Amino acid sequence: MHNQFFHAQFFCFGFGLEYRSANVPMVSVKRAKNMKSPYPGVDPYLEQHWGDIHTRLMVYISDQITDQLPRDLQARVEESVCIDLDEPPRWFFPGVTVVEFPEIPSSSASSSAVGVADAVIANPTIIPVPSEHPTQRHIEIVDLNSGNRGVTAIELLSPANKQEGSGRIAYRRKQREYIEAGVHLVEIDFIRAGTFIVAAPEGGIPWQARTPYIVCIRRAYRPDQAEIISVALEKAVPNFRIPLRHTDPDIVLRLQPLLDDCYRRGRYASIDYSQPPRPKFDDEAAGWASGLIIARKQ
Repeated sequence: MHNQFFHAQFFCFGFGLEYRSANVPMVSVKRAKNMKSPYPGVDPYLEQHWGDIHTRLMVYISDQITDQLPRDLQARVEESVCIDLDEPPRWFFPGVTVVEFPEIPSSSASSSAVGVADAVIANPTIIPVPSEHPTQRHIEIVDLNSGNRGVTAIELLSPANKQEGSGRIAYRRKQREYIEAGVHLVEIDFIRAGTFIVAAPEGGIPWQARTPYIVCIRRAYRPDQAEIISVALEKAVPNFRIPLRHTDPDIVLRLQPLLDDCYRRGRYASIDYSQPPRPKFDDEAAGWASGLIIARKQ
């Protein structure tokens, strides 16, 4: 039912028709157009909503590549938690977490403790403590015939990976662990904020390949090479190959339609494009983006 509904919408929007059902109101051609981002590729305004976008994309990517995998390979969306209580910070991979919230004792019960009434009690200083450590998700392709051995890891980078601090240190460690374990590593960086982090030497990227967004592919059998996929602001995200076992052909990841799905299903057409994105554009990009917004309103 879910897929049928999606295909019905795609057919109607793709051919400029109108869609009506008993439960869905008529959608005009203009409104259908505005349900797509004005940006042809990665919408920079989605960076402010990356928690939601990241979660959606992980599931969409896993679903898309699963349809292309050999039957004895499996794509899994995994979770990891960065814990920095010890040095250096490490990533932990939780299974099912069961949380119990104990009842808070009443004031009358606590005051009945022996000796408490006559004691001098210090007034504590209350400081905020995060309720949980940030969870990072990634996709692992595993070989079911080899004890679930990892074949390929797909990392969709988050702001925490690119900012100085424990998140960046822990991610660097995870990069090394993937490469040393002989696992293919695919890194997708759609975050403009922060500093360069993918597993390739930044200085080795030629100037014509330097774009706001980037995909880096490290094949386990070519440890001295990195494949760089440039993703320009003014173009759609190109399709690119995902390596598997040496006996398998590469599969193809088509990210642009998945980003479009995130925008539509997340109802991000409500974004206020009159405000500058964060980080702000330079003058050239700002002028180009202004033209997109004007065309969207027409």
